Amino acid sequence: MRILVSGAGVAGPVVAYWLTRHGFRVTVVERAAAARRTGGHAVDLFQPAMDISEKMGVLRRIEERATGTDRMTVFQEGVRRPVRVDLSRIFGAASDRHVEVMRDELSEIYRDAARDDVEYLFGDSITAISPDGQVRFENAAPRRFDLVVGADGLHSNVRHLCFGAESRFSAFTGAYFGVMALPNVLGLDGELLMHVGVGRTAGIYGARHLGEARALFLFRSERELDHDHRDVPRQKELLRAAFEDLHPDVDRRLDELDRTPAFYFDSITQLRMDTWSRGRVTLVGDAGYCPGPAVGGSTSLAVVGAYVLAGELARAGGDHEHAFPAYERAMAEHVRSSHAAALSAAKTLIPRSRLGVRGLAQGARLISALPARPGRALLRLTTRSARLYNSMTLDDYAPA
Repeated sequence: MRILVSGAGVAGPVVAYWLTRHGFRVTVVERAAAARRTGGHAVDLFQPAMDISEKMGVLRRIEERATGTDRMTVFQEGVRRPVRVDLSRIFGAASDRHVEVMRDELSEIYRDAARDDVEYLFGDSITAISPDGQVRFENAAPRRFDLVVGADGLHSNVRHLCFGAESRFSAFTGAYFGVMALPNVLGLDGELLMHVGVGRTAGIYGARHLGEARALFLFRSERELDHDHRDVPRQKELLRAAFEDLHPDVDRRLDELDRTPAFYFDSITQLRMDTWSRGRVTLVGDAGYCPGPAVGGSTSLAVVGAYVLAGELARAGGDHEHAFPAYERAMAEHVRSSHAAALSAAKTLIPRSRLGVRGLAQGARLISALPARPGRALLRLTTRSARLYNSMTLDDYAPA
């Protein structure tokens, strides 16, 4: 049975790995001309995604590439004295198992896990999918597949072809997210510096093994801004306007925008669909149920979704009419909870008032200063995401 996966980010390689382990023949098509090696930005893997990675035999590699960020210094707008936070205590309280890793490196690790068993088509994209599984590409010759999986992210091409315009399913959360690479002139190693103001948060961190730093930006907007997700000059213009005069250090980071080798910007948007499947086509990860980039644990959710989808297809013997509904039932509550947790996280990370700014800084300091057990109890009472990722349970889809 031949299955086509669109997207070689995180969900695509994970679902490809598990599908091959269950005996399916898999081809992955990726629009990018080659695997990205710029590092991307830091993403979190929580307990269920860590467990799946361990089953794949790649957990040790992931942990070796961990960013090692364990300290945070928070500068509040209009306040001289910074707040210092022990992130290792917060992460330990938030999840029984957790690692932060650069997204592109995570993708590469997952791709390597089944590189010899999966066919990869880089520099190509799907242009049409017929009901009988005939697929047309921009460059490759047409081919027929039994099933097609859209794992191509928030702006999914597969979703557009099979379900319609993105605007039908996207829900703007009122915020934007940006990240860029820049020289690590501060020599940051395992430390995150945050400048927090009303409606905007800017940070910078350096990973242990990177020769450069990453600057991240989160800001609120009452309306959706006029830009295209591929119009990089316009995105940089919006970012500069949003963070003007927050702090001289932030201004210096923005000065690097025209020289950065890696840049990402997008709205923090949720995908809300009644179903992720239509005929022979289904969606996984951000393509079907993105909880919101940067705030919703979307990477862990994508890993879990990919594992469950492959497992349900194997359990149904490749019968998608049974497997796709079972996959959606298994993931429905995880997705609903993740969407709610993302909205809560966005409110915390991008405060709406000066009181919220102070609460973010002082709350983080309090949790990191408490002994481990009280800190864990307090964090789990006050954050939805901690409860979500520690309570998520999965079936064991053991390959035959």
